[in-house]
Amino acid sequence: YVDIGLRFTTIMEYLTFFFSSFSEKLLVLTVATEETDGFLRFMRSADYFNYTVKVLGMGEVWKGGDVGRSIGGGQKVRLLKNAMEALADQEDLVVLSVDSYDLIFAGGPEEILRKFQQANHKVLFAAEGLVWPDKQLADKYPLVRTGKRYLNSGGIIGYAPYINRIVSQWNLHDNDDDQLFYTKIYLDPLQRESLNMTLDHKCQIFQNLNGAVDEVLLKFGTDRVRVRNTAYDSLPVVVHGNGNTKMYLNYLANYVPNAWNYEHGCSHCDDDVVDFSQLKVGYPNVLVGVFIEQPTPFLPEFFQRLLTLDYPKDKLKLFVHNNEVYHEKHIQRFWEENKNVLNSFKVVGPEENLSQGEARNMAMDLCRQDATCDYYFSIDSDVMLTNRQTLKLLIEQNRKIIGPLVTRHGKLWSNFWGALSLDGYYARSEDYVDIVQRKRVGVWNIPYMAHVYLVKGSALRNELKERNYFVLEKLDPDMALCRNARDMGVFMYITNRHEFGRLISTANYNISHYNNDLWQIFENPVDWKEKYIHSNYTRIFTDNYLEQPCPDVFWFAVFSEKACDELVEEMEHYGSWSGGKHQDKRIAGGYETVPTDDIHMKQIGFEKEWLHFIREFISPVTLKVFSGYYTKGYALMNFVVKYTPERQAYLRPHHDSSTFTINIALNNKGIDFQGGGCRFHRYNCSIESPRKGWSFMHPGRLTHLHEGLPTTGGTRYIAVSFIDP
Repeated sequence: YVDIGLRFTTIMEYLTFFFSSFSEKLLVLTVATEETDGFLRFMRSADYFNYTVKVLGMGEVWKGGDVGRSIGGGQKVRLLKNAMEALADQEDLVVLSVDSYDLIFAGGPEEILRKFQQANHKVLFAAEGLVWPDKQLADKYPLVRTGKRYLNSGGIIGYAPYINRIVSQWNLHDNDDDQLFYTKIYLDPLQRESLNMTLDHKCQIFQNLNGAVDEVLLKFGTDRVRVRNTAYDSLPVVVHGNGNTKMYLNYLANYVPNAWNYEHGCSHCDDDVVDFSQLKVGYPNVLVGVFIEQPTPFLPEFFQRLLTLDYPKDKLKLFVHNNEVYHEKHIQRFWEENKNVLNSFKVVGPEENLSQGEARNMAMDLCRQDATCDYYFSIDSDVMLTNRQTLKLLIEQNRKIIGPLVTRHGKLWSNFWGALSLDGYYARSEDYVDIVQRKRVGVWNIPYMAHVYLVKGSALRNELKERNYFVLEKLDPDMALCRNARDMGVFMYITNRHEFGRLISTANYNISHYNNDLWQIFENPVDWKEKYIHSNYTRIFTDNYLEQPCPDVFWFAVFSEKACDELVEEMEHYGSWSGGKHQDKRIAGGYETVPTDDIHMKQIGFEKEWLHFIREFISPVTLKVFSGYYTKGYALMNFVVKYTPERQAYLRPHHDSSTFTINIALNNKGIDFQGGGCRFHRYNCSIESPRKGWSFMHPGRLTHLHEGLPTTGGTRYIAVSFIDP
């Protein structure tokens, strides 16, 4: 260590001095008139690498035009010119002038300085493969053997005196084009030589994404992630989402420089979070906007989940837009039961004849115009939130717009897009599947979200203060909102840090039945199971939760109370009970030897769903209790029987035409009826206290001759299937 000097006692101390000296020789100058989400991201990446950054123009009115769509940006040159006047004589100072709203750092000052010195020029401009803004100047550019040929003004690095000599030539207006100004200077052979200028042809320092998205890949390291240019095998330090590549930059910035990697996962997810325990004014006020735009299954369950969110109800106001007459009864029932629970409750029904966009604008305006509205939580009726902490978890993340990841069961369909196609519609990002399947967990900047999201009230009153965000020609309301948010530079995030819930399918939802959700066993199997299968059903397999009251007669819980009630209601709504007659045109041969007063599942259009229920929920029990027997799960006779003293009170002894039979009690003995039960003759064994939602399972032929015991009062209902006839 003697050669290093007495001041340094360790290699680490020397390296610290070495790298800090680099950062002191490099000054980053950027122009930003307001602290947009993009600017804050730029500063985070600069802070990560300890860049020295000076921001020019903060608080000024932007007069440089819409540089994202047309020429402009001259204001940046004017501000840079003013700043360079004070730095013009610092010969050893390297100045890096970059944009900030659409740019991030992928490496540190020492790397930039090393690469700049290797370029062996006094000034180095970023390069790109597209000429802008004057295509007629293309032929005037010097030819290059390999690499990008054209200048981009979003990145300039050079010694301070030389940068000053360039920008001191500016004498134009703020809305004139900055890139054209630099281009004309660069294309002047005399100036190019005297100022010793060149372009970063092979993207050693600057990576402009416009026209180069296909060249760029993420390179994952242990501590941080780099952007790699595969065309030149370079690792650019400055990544610029110029032109129409800002969404791709957002994707890259989900990883670069240290946002997420395989080793540590999400490194910034807990930055700047809201700590509820430190809130002096209590929980924030939230306006919840509910949107029912089409017939939606399980709507009562949707409202119940909303009500059970772990959040103070006096802090919640509810706005409901219902576009379906069919659902008015559900909303009325919810309102009657909970009108005194919520802070306020406003319903806009189908009679108002509002479009989706108009209704969503109305809800957002309610929060925008209410200074006490801290957050606006929008949720569509096809979202089933299973996490009671959802609202708290979203608020904690402290983003202007953030949604919880919800997916359709068993599918990759979700409430966000990871990328957009050139025409603004869906495109799959490289990480979409991993995010949906939660193989990558974090908070993700995305270009499109729908169905459910939280918006800060302050953002509605500032960045998103203009109205009609949900109305744009040829775009649906969610696409319009996201398009407007992107245009305003407001980042949208999706979080998959927790399991939040799922999207239910509204496709093929037939509302012609009395209880339409019963038919959802195919479209929405998870919600169907939660609503209609007994809460103790799974205990059959985990805790052996079943009984054997008679030899080879097994008794187990299968249906919920709701399933029993709705199936009975469906049959009574149909109303055409057979009357227990021997002549029966519904069956082969037209004659029933042991008739019951019943309605077949086929008569109400429920047989396909019923057979699926047998395969999904009865077959596994069969395999458990009749070891070695694998049922086909097929039945020709599936019906609901009605026993009353007045019509048919009992059923004489008989064998079923089945390998085995199930018999599910659909109502309560002692409450809905008296008497009833089943007696197995061979074993002189009777079951006289059937439990609602519980099923008997017993062999059908030969061994289990049985009879239906008399119902002495009320009405008894059972669901029966003769399985594997």
